Amino acid sequence: MEFNSIKFMLFFPVVVGLYFVIPVKLRQFWLLVCSYYFYMSWNAGYAVLIAASTLITYVSGIVLEKCKSDETKIRKRAMLLLSLGINLSILFIFKYANFIMGSLDKLLGLLHHGAINMRFHFLLPVGISFYTFQALGYTIDVYRGDVKAERNLIRYALFVSFFPQLVAGPIERSKNLLSQIRKTENVKFLGGGVTSGAILMIWGYFMKMVISDRVAILVNTVFDCYWMYGSTELILAAVGFTLQIYCDFGSYSLIAIGAAKIMGFELMENFNTPYFARSIRDFWGRWHISLSTWFRDYLYIPLGGNRKGNVRKAWNTMCVFLISGLWHGANWSFVAWGGLHGLYQIAGDFLKPWKERVIQKLCVNTKCFSWKLLQVCVTFVLVVFAWIFFRADSIRDALNYIRRIVKRPTPWMLFNGEIYTLGLDRVEMNVLLFGLVLLFLVDLVRYKERVTIDAFLMRQNLWFRWFVMMGAVIVIFVYGKYGVGFDPQQFIYFQF
Repeated sequence: MEFNSIKFMLFFPVVVGLYFVIPVKLRQFWLLVCSYYFYMSWNAGYAVLIAASTLITYVSGIVLEKCKSDETKIRKRAMLLLSLGINLSILFIFKYANFIMGSLDKLLGLLHHGAINMRFHFLLPVGISFYTFQALGYTIDVYRGDVKAERNLIRYALFVSFFPQLVAGPIERSKNLLSQIRKTENVKFLGGGVTSGAILMIWGYFMKMVISDRVAILVNTVFDCYWMYGSTELILAAVGFTLQIYCDFGSYSLIAIGAAKIMGFELMENFNTPYFARSIRDFWGRWHISLSTWFRDYLYIPLGGNRKGNVRKAWNTMCVFLISGLWHGANWSFVAWGGLHGLYQIAGDFLKPWKERVIQKLCVNTKCFSWKLLQVCVTFVLVVFAWIFFRADSIRDALNYIRRIVKRPTPWMLFNGEIYTLGLDRVEMNVLLFGLVLLFLVDLVRYKERVTIDAFLMRQNLWFRWFVMMGAVIVIFVYGKYGVGFDPQQFIYFQF
């Protein structure tokens, strides 16, 4: 069930309305039923997988909490490894088995050996990486003693399957979401929370339906036949995908956070103006925050973090980013994307002393606007370059794409009207530009004032707030990409 579908538009008000009407003791069960219905709307059979992950980590948590004495440390660690192993095995089989088989076939072909030619024929379960990581995070938290094991199965099952953030995050921590689920009986219908959540949802729908799905037409037109285009078109498509994936994934997070807020839940922020970042490290503090902090807490720090010297730090950093790339998809192009970001981080750490010396010798003012703007631009270019590998079907396609940018300059197409032959006519392109200007202004306010759009509008006069909200709704209905003749764009991160 897509957030941008009519089905969800009917589903969500019913869920919320009954949530606040039924006896408070039934709220958790009601949300659990709704969450499973939401997930089963894609493929009912795959509800077995999320139920299995839930039961495994639920039992693991209880067993881990009982292992407190020194004599049970080995048993405790074995239980943790068993839980992690089973869940990761399910993830591996459904997401990576065919990728590994295909990679082995190619390797055997290079070695002039016979291919395996064995494949698994099943669809990738929607959101499997997200709910698996959320459940594993809970297990590790219990193992560390950071949280107490949840004994109520319905409550814990709701934590794993909570429908607003089930299939594409944010990847919530047990400390935050599970503690709120335990207090659902105390949640009251509050106008401020409903309005604030509605603002986030409306802005999310604007980012998705007006910007992301529109720029996707241009991006798909060029990337699907990149060998037909020159540098200008290819650069526009690369920048377009950079904006598309931000608006697409950012919109899902906003709609999820807004929907949860209407029901009295506070989910963690997942994006914080990432394209205003002044370094790659800063970018990852602003992009997909729930995942980057998950890898930091559950992988990078356990590997040793930055505590064991620069070489070990570089190794840990690269491991995290390569795994992050693989988490995003079973394709070497995703691994290359992750590896590039790892190299960016390592190179930034290595060159930092040299950069500081150059800045000092040249007497560069690092506190002025021009220096900060340069940092933002350099970071943005590096991020766009890496996104080419993320969007391309293979590493070879990404390299050929980059090669054509260098070898086939076509600056004239910006001035002779050819830009309107990339899937968007003049009107559609102007609507896209309007949306991007509005996106820039909203993110600029977020960056400068450090306030989210809902908090900003809640500070304004009532007439202004409703004028903006109704205006956004009208724009979405008039200029959103939906309806007859349009193939609705699934949220990009559903495939991960």
